[in-house]
Amino acid sequence: MSSESTPALLKGAAGVESTESGGPAPAGPSARSPRSRSTAAYARYAAGKLAGAAVSLFAVLVTSFFLFRLIPGDPVKQMTGGRQVSTEQIAAMRREFGLDLPLWQQFTQYCGKALTGDFGTSYQFRAPVVDKITEALPATLLLTGTAFVIYTLLGIWLGARSAWRNGSAGDRANTALALTLYSVPSFWLGLLLIITLSVGIGPIPGMFPTGGMESGDTEGFDRVLDIAHHLVLPVVTLVAVEYARTLLVMRSSLLDEMGSDYLTTARAKGLRDDLVRRRHAVPNAMLPTVTLLFVNLGTTVAGAILVETVFSWPGLGGLFYQALSVPDLPLVQALFFVFAAAVILMNTLADVIYPLLDPRVGR
Repeated sequence: MSSESTPALLKGAAGVESTESGGPAPAGPSARSPRSRSTAAYARYAAGKLAGAAVSLFAVLVTSFFLFRLIPGDPVKQMTGGRQVSTEQIAAMRREFGLDLPLWQQFTQYCGKALTGDFGTSYQFRAPVVDKITEALPATLLLTGTAFVIYTLLGIWLGARSAWRNGSAGDRANTALALTLYSVPSFWLGLLLIITLSVGIGPIPGMFPTGGMESGDTEGFDRVLDIAHHLVLPVVTLVAVEYARTLLVMRSSLLDEMGSDYLTTARAKGLRDDLVRRRHAVPNAMLPTVTLLFVNLGTTVAGAILVETVFSWPGLGGLFYQALSVPDLPLVQALFFVFAAAVILMNTLADVIYPLLDPRVGR
């Protein structure tokens, strides 16, 4: 074989071409590093999840428009409060809120404005819907955020302890209590807490306010304590209902890890059982739980409607109930979109983050 044909054979067989210095040169996509291929695969995976979330958000936007128009009742008549109003005044109010337009035209205007962040004007408050949501959002974030932190830490801690002592009396008691509370309706539990701990029953005195966020006559640090006092029962209600899901998932994940070989190896090295659990078993069992935490964060915001209504908490849930009674269509539609968007975005965030924690996903 001639020396001139050797480089051509090497190029065809190995996909690389010799240089004058003797080093190989990359040739085509097949020579990309595993890191670059992994990054490209993750980018495609994340783009698909984000595109799916965008489609879901648009579907929610469309659904929110038509769904609440099935509610019986005339918003204009509800706003007049049963007063004697002339036909001309009713027609003027319909024109003011665009209710005199054909349904298809109302729909196109609603979608066009909503895509720019304009959800219209509230019927009952005569104020922009976005402003009303912005006013009520801090109260909801305070309630749901506090409950989220507490039930997350409680669920992970109790779930890990129950799994590590699988079959013990404590494990059975924790699991039974979690399943019982998880099956209890949140509004019923809230009413029960109001009766026992707010109003007082038998030897139990009333210790907490029956509703609201603050008394309104305090300032400074006393106001912080007053809000915390009002916060106790709503937070206890949310924590009691929601911590069970975290506990059960954490328990199940840790039980799956307990028979793994790496735990046997850690014990063989002489590590204490407590260190084996904290340093090896729990971190690996946290992967499904981390995903669940993002999902819980979205569902807690949407699921606080009943709790806020029972405790007269001035958040998005109470505002939704108030708007639904009219019905205040622009406000109800916008709040429904916010609740659904919280769930969709948190689920999407969990899908996007999980491959970073577990490289086997999305590759």
